[in-house]
Amino acid sequence: MVGAILTQNTSWKNVEKSIHQLKEKGALTIEGMSRLKTSELASLIKSSGYFRIKADRLKAYVQFMFEEFGGEIERMRKIALEEMRDKLLSVKGVGPETADSILLYALGKPIFVVDAYTRRILSRHAILSENVGYREVQALFMNNLPRDESLFNEFHALLVHLGKQVCQKKPKCDVCPLMELKGPRGRGVKGSSETPSKL
Repeated sequence: MVGAILTQNTSWKNVEKSIHQLKEKGALTIEGMSRLKTSELASLIKSSGYFRIKADRLKAYVQFMFEEFGGEIERMRKIALEEMRDKLLSVKGVGPETADSILLYALGKPIFVVDAYTRRILSRHAILSENVGYREVQALFMNNLPRDESLFNEFHALLVHLGKQVCQKKPKCDVCPLMELKGPRGRGVKGSSETPSKL
């Protein structure tokens, strides 16, 4: 849950450093984080960037967990997916991607996480426009795959790997395993008259 908030606008490598710092100080728990002043928490998560903002968000999240669930994660797991999602979205600084990451990775609920890599890959292969809303992108996976937490977890991880290693800002189309993929408009990147960087 902490990682889902800290990874906003930064790389996981930077988040790992912050998580290590929190562990070292015994603050990677709800109780540990609640004991820290916001300024102390901010100093421990500097490597994640926007550390003052993220410290405020972590504090708001900890308060939410205490007020709504007595600080017990197991109580969160018992709440229905959509109801829990609405509750998470009510927390300051928690948007759809962060909420869905918490639901999938921390609470084990079957919901697909949409990120920048997913959008880039889908738009370059003419499956969806880059401008479609978060829920529409999510629906593509939720409506066409079995509702399975481990499958969504693996599928998302594979898209992230593809985005990091191949479908970068300057794409390596010659080694892309999806080059033959065709979108609903009957063309993929290979059949497009535009260069991949413009798609």
